[in-house]
Amino acid sequence: MKRKSKIKMIAGFIAVPIVVLVVIGIIFINQPSFGRLPRGERLERIEQSPHYRNGEFRNLTPTELMTSDKGRFRALWDFVFADKSGLFPETPVPAVRTDLKRIPSSENCMVWFGHSSYLLQLDGKRILVDPVFHQAAPVSFVNRPFKGTDIYKPEDMPDIDYLIITHDHWDHLDYRTVTELKGRIKTVVCPLGVGEHFEYWGFDPHSLVELDWQEDALLDSAFAVHCLPARHFSGRGLTSNKTLWASFLLETPSLKVYIGGDGGYDTHFAEIGKRYPGIDLAILENGQYNDDWRYIHLMPVYLGRAAGDLKAKHLVTVHHSKYALSRHSWNEPLKNELRAAKEDSLNLIVHVIGEEVSLNGL
Repeated sequence: MKRKSKIKMIAGFIAVPIVVLVVIGIIFINQPSFGRLPRGERLERIEQSPHYRNGEFRNLTPTELMTSDKGRFRALWDFVFADKSGLFPETPVPAVRTDLKRIPSSENCMVWFGHSSYLLQLDGKRILVDPVFHQAAPVSFVNRPFKGTDIYKPEDMPDIDYLIITHDHWDHLDYRTVTELKGRIKTVVCPLGVGEHFEYWGFDPHSLVELDWQEDALLDSAFAVHCLPARHFSGRGLTSNKTLWASFLLETPSLKVYIGGDGGYDTHFAEIGKRYPGIDLAILENGQYNDDWRYIHLMPVYLGRAAGDLKAKHLVTVHHSKYALSRHSWNEPLKNELRAAKEDSLNLIVHVIGEEVSLNGL
């Protein structure tokens, strides 16, 4: 009897912390910042999408998330405990402060905020893309920005005509940023399913333009957006691919701008280049790549090829210079873009964080 009582007591001691951890985990993933999975009429629409099969969205080409034989968790373990020399800059990253609210409405320009966040001003419209000004991960001590890069906040933004979100990963959709901007955003443009997060966060459903691949919307007279494929994945919590990821093409009276979002190389770049000739500016990801996930991020060898397939007149690269989400050195993407521009004869626009870059005359 004494032995059984002792075993029960030990089991009780073990069970209590496990239960506590489970409860903490449940509370943690049910924070508003995690958003909400699609439901109701939105889910019904998703289930009708040709890109949604067997309960999840799929890429055009079958795509493995992790291509290493180590497996997802082993690759994650290796990343966390790998040598981190060179991953972070030793000195603050160059950046400038621009008074965004004073940029004349007649100016066509781009201001990059590091990683994949940037402001476009095109033909009098202000477009904010994937803004992350607070937290690029579920917890604040992960994905901390490099020194010198964290100089813009939501209150620095002007009123926004169109907020474009390419997918719902934390480093592209920041709960605090978008909710603090909520009263100054006229329209949200996002891939199918992502609107559920915004509706959950109190955005007016009528302000949401939610698109599947190959769907278009006329945002204003002569100002159109086309939702196009990307090769990536989605998810903010324990469940992946319940929302769509996308690239977008903006057609304004004077410019065609391609917003690549995140994604690996595939045939969609050439198809977009054929379908929409005369792209003036392509904004492509360049950074946080790794051979272990080579199909879902753009590897350096494909940067020039993707821009060439699009037949873009000018190229800007993003998804670098603010966070260390892979094992390459922090400035390797900067070298990659210069090499690609030289080898592939690309008209590359290089700018620093916060710099106003004119797009007039592209």
